[in-house]
Amino acid sequence: MAAIETKALHKRYGQHTALHSLDLRVEPGTVFGLIGPNGAGKTTTLRILLDVIRPSGGEVRVLGEDPQHGGPALRRRIGYVPGELRLDGRTTGRGMLDFYAKVSGPVPAGRIDELADRLGLDLDRRVRTLSKGNKQKLGLVQAFMHEPELLILDEPTSGLDPLVQRAFLQLVREARDRGQTILLSSHVLSEIQQAADEVAVLSAGRVVAAGDVASLRLGAVRRMRAGIADASVASVRDALGRTGAETTLHDLEVTDGTGHVRVAVTIEGDVDPIVKALARFRVVDLTLEEPDLEESVLRLYGEGAGAEAAPSRREATPPSSAPADPPPSSPAPSDPPRLRRDRRRQPSEAASSGDLPSAGPVQHEGGAR
Repeated sequence: MAAIETKALHKRYGQHTALHSLDLRVEPGTVFGLIGPNGAGKTTTLRILLDVIRPSGGEVRVLGEDPQHGGPALRRRIGYVPGELRLDGRTTGRGMLDFYAKVSGPVPAGRIDELADRLGLDLDRRVRTLSKGNKQKLGLVQAFMHEPELLILDEPTSGLDPLVQRAFLQLVREARDRGQTILLSSHVLSEIQQAADEVAVLSAGRVVAAGDVASLRLGAVRRMRAGIADASVASVRDALGRTGAETTLHDLEVTDGTGHVRVAVTIEGDVDPIVKALARFRVVDLTLEEPDLEESVLRLYGEGAGAEAAPSRREATPPSSAPADPPPSSPAPSDPPRLRRDRRRQPSEAASSGDLPSAGPVQHEGGAR
């Protein structure tokens, strides 16, 4: 059984479609990275998993249950850090955590102090006096302290300095080693690279790539330079032009240097066909840079944005007749028309969920349920 599974998940805010038929599967005991720029649909997805907002269509299972019916018992099994924390400033950090410990369930003895020490957090200061980074640390302690089955972390390192980020990543690895599942949402690629086993790249509410980190690296972009003796520019260029569909070359430069043909090229995809193409020549030097995952992911973002911006053949439904949400049983359209966003309510404004979760009622778009 998957720890998290969504099928054809769809969410609309008025005329704006935030998620387009989203399919995700997160296996138990893994770290799953959700990568995407701001507005890609990451936070919307996490809020649906927590039943903070309701989907417009599709299926959701979290720890084997429908979040809409799991209630407090399901929420106690989850640790959550929202993208925007809102904390009660009147109490101390320790007082706040003691309260949440009563709600979330048993916390191992000394666990709160251990986490605070590792993150460099003073628990005896009032919350309202804490900096943004220290409030973020407080949110992390709250999520990790009861060692829940599932951790859902939305931009968890926001406001943290590099040393604390390193401590956080170590906490994530330790949680995975204990068998906990971690869903980590971020637009910081280095964070995902260091922690995640599996990744999904979101752009404009769509998954544009998914798989393990190694497979993402295989399809990444890297730069190669080579020097070839006893060959002509034409013969080298011809050989590189026959590398096959699995490899794409960008910015290819083949020039006649001093006694050598110089090659400089950006490779997207599998590098093996390039190596084989050059093997027929006498290669006197070869430099291959590490895969540039950031550039690769940025290309994927661009592909997703292009899909969103592509004009539709259908006419957009007039605002006065467009339903706010299609019925849950309605299939998500595969190619929805691009519609003007409803300025009255943007996705980031709906169901803020900045408060830390509790085992009590969750506030939904239509009120408490």
